[in-house]
Amino acid sequence: MKWLPFEFALALRYLRPKRTSVSFITLISVVGVMLGVAVLIIVTSVFSGFHLQLKKSFFQFSADLTVRPLGGPIIEYEALSDRIAKIPGVTGVSPVIGGKVMMETDPEIGAPAFDAPMLLGVDSERMKTVSQVPDNLEAGEFNLRGNRLVIGYNFARMDGEFRLGVGDRVLIHSPKMIHEMRESQKAGEELGIFPEEYIVAGVYDAGQKDLNDFMFCSLYNAQDLYGLEEGVAMLWVETTDPLELGPQQAALEKLLGEGYRIGTWKDLNPVLLAQVQVEKMINQFLMFFIVVVAAFGIASSLIIFGVQKTKEIGLLKALGASNGQVSFVFLIQSAVVGVLGTGMGIAMGLLVLKYRNQFLGFLRGHDVELFPEKLYGFRELPAQVVPGDLVVICGVSILICLLAGLLPAWNAARLRPVEALRSE
Repeated sequence: MKWLPFEFALALRYLRPKRTSVSFITLISVVGVMLGVAVLIIVTSVFSGFHLQLKKSFFQFSADLTVRPLGGPIIEYEALSDRIAKIPGVTGVSPVIGGKVMMETDPEIGAPAFDAPMLLGVDSERMKTVSQVPDNLEAGEFNLRGNRLVIGYNFARMDGEFRLGVGDRVLIHSPKMIHEMRESQKAGEELGIFPEEYIVAGVYDAGQKDLNDFMFCSLYNAQDLYGLEEGVAMLWVETTDPLELGPQQAALEKLLGEGYRIGTWKDLNPVLLAQVQVEKMINQFLMFFIVVVAAFGIASSLIIFGVQKTKEIGLLKALGASNGQVSFVFLIQSAVVGVLGTGMGIAMGLLVLKYRNQFLGFLRGHDVELFPEKLYGFRELPAQVVPGDLVVICGVSILICLLAGLLPAWNAARLRPVEALRSE
């Protein structure tokens, strides 16, 4: 290292692993920075993955845009669909009817189970142009002909309450039926209305717990269940880019006027999307304190180093070293510790992210659940490494480490040679 400036050579020589307390404390400082950076990368990437996976699940489940009339159903939906399909960037339009129903299972053995799921009436063929649900089947087929249903995975899972499978019977009580029974009772009449019987034709998995609570039936059955006759409740509109909906949304507002409300895939659960984004920012803020704690370790090691090397510092200054050169020795040490710790932290963080689900599977095998599916909605832990986040984490971490070396560098620079050489 003779080719290096003496400040660099001296700083690197002091950082060489030796059996001294300084080298051990320096090693601890590097490990502290490494752990802080690794935790920051892991937490940030996991929350980025959550946010990305939620968005993917939402706009893959439903269309990118929804068109709802402000009053009454859409009667001439075929003509309106043709007009919307001509908008640049629109790749598909599908009529949809949606609402709550009362569902009752009809098991051969045991008592029936009840729930009030959201039932969506769709056209099987057009549905494939606006949603990926027909392609994400766990069992059966996306067949809605006759009285057939396609149900979400939550109704089919073996550890759930319903445990429905392909071929099982389901009884549906629609709002229209309940309304008719109530009106007949008011009129003093006794009107018995039997529920509609449906057969489970398929089971889909949208990849997110809340989205697996839906059921699908044919558009014509939904019209009958909700009493819409020839109308539909809304239109689903698919676009080329679900993350850039501005042009298509503006074109729809211009085409339809004020009688319609234009929604997006974010309306499925806007609170959850915002919550994940806020949690990511809060956790980043809190996790940076781990790096700050590691920086205190760096400052402590350099202060100890300065005390132990007081005579050498005095000798350097007596031989003509300037205050800036002495300070630079300490700053180089803090920079090297920061760069080494940050680099090792990146490697450790990326390694943990690569094998995150294997690690979680190992813990689940020992009855330890770090990320319960019931709470987060995903069976596997999503993660996305964003290059911009890595740059910010690395830059701020190295900057904090450099700042940690300022006080020891200033203390060393202000030592007078005579006092330093006189020190015991």
